[in-house]
Amino acid sequence: MTLADQAPVFLGENLLAWLVLAIGGAMAVGNLLAVFRPPARPADAGGLARAPVTRSLVMAGVGSVAAIWALASLIL
Repeated sequence: MTLADQAPVFLGENLLAWLVLAIGGAMAVGNLLAVFRPPARPADAGGLARAPVTRSLVMAGVGSVAAIWALASLIL
């Protein structure tokens, strides 16, 4: 038995699934909040007044799929 067989994996066996769940969830929530609750302050000279709706919804969908996939990987 080697040291690699005895040592626990850093942050658990499912580290990648946990990271995908966190990033996917953050992508989904962040993009949905950008669409439904835009910032109260007006856009500065180079910024947008509102988030691009189509792009934000597509990215929220991608984040949701990633989060659901990671959650399924952790449960099953």
